[in-house]
Amino acid sequence: MSLLRRFTPWMFLLTVLISFSAGAWDRMPATTFATLPPGSANPEGITADEHGNIYVADFAVGGTASGVGQVIVFDHAGRLQRVLNITEASPLLLGLAFHPATHELLVIDFGGQKLLSVNPLNGAATVFASIPGGSAAGPNALTFDDDGNVYVSDSFQGVIWRIPPGGGSAVQWASDPLLTTTGVPPFGANGIAFNRARDAMFVANTGNDTIVKIPVGAGGVAGTAQVFVNSINGADGLILDEEDNLLVVANQADEIVVLDPTGRVIAKLGDFEGIDRHGAPRGLLFPASLVQSGRFLYVTNLSLDLRLFGLAQTVDSQWAAEVTRHTVAKIPLPQLRKGKTNH
Repeated sequence: MSLLRRFTPWMFLLTVLISFSAGAWDRMPATTFATLPPGSANPEGITADEHGNIYVADFAVGGTASGVGQVIVFDHAGRLQRVLNITEASPLLLGLAFHPATHELLVIDFGGQKLLSVNPLNGAATVFASIPGGSAAGPNALTFDDDGNVYVSDSFQGVIWRIPPGGGSAVQWASDPLLTTTGVPPFGANGIAFNRARDAMFVANTGNDTIVKIPVGAGGVAGTAQVFVNSINGADGLILDEEDNLLVVANQADEIVVLDPTGRVIAKLGDFEGIDRHGAPRGLLFPASLVQSGRFLYVTNLSLDLRLFGLAQTVDSQWAAEVTRHTVAKIPLPQLRKGKTNH
């Protein structure tokens, strides 16, 4: 019998699998970085200061112990530093970031449809901007351009708002049906970030499982939105690294999806590993936002049961309902170069 005749279909399949595995990525595990204190729940937004301290905003559907919005601050080792009770805010906080020019801590109050400037030491806050649309507005995430203008995604109105560096009136910068959704989770425009050249903004559309690309023309004018890539299950927070790779939180797949600048997936990081005996998620559970600090990614585990909003359950709902201790995860940042992952 010739060697060719002995090469069975099973041997062919094995050869194909081996060839694919040779180029596969290493799914780096997510470990627990910090646990929120009692009275805080559903961490959503996240940012870091210049000292490596991590700031986490609560999207506390059931309210917080203080009855107001909370930002929880941890040091670089995950030790609790303080809880900022923001009396001017609802308990439903989302994105937050330090302004690159003024160093103000800006926090989105989703429930109050406004952007706040918050004292990072005591939580005292003033209104930086109100988001037009009243109760129809859904401010979610924020980013900045090189001139210090602030951009806020509006998940419900399908708008990207632009606010002057010093605050004030929010004006519509971009609006498109691609930034709205009728899907699940019911948030359209979510995480936003510019590329290094500042000639494009990338927007995660959570309900549509897409990343939308908005070209930026002369004078910072928004161009026509287009779908950059499909099929990220619950695309939520996103950032771009120094090579313009996109790191996107997939909140319904419990992972971070990494895309190269062409939209090719080059890595997937983290996974859900169950609920521990203390009621805390292990790994990632309905992750929402991420930030890079040093050589690590820090990711909030929103752990939100969407049935609380009267929606049908998602794949995470029953697990999220078991969570009694809320956490922030940590993942070593892989070295991403030229369409492959290096460790």
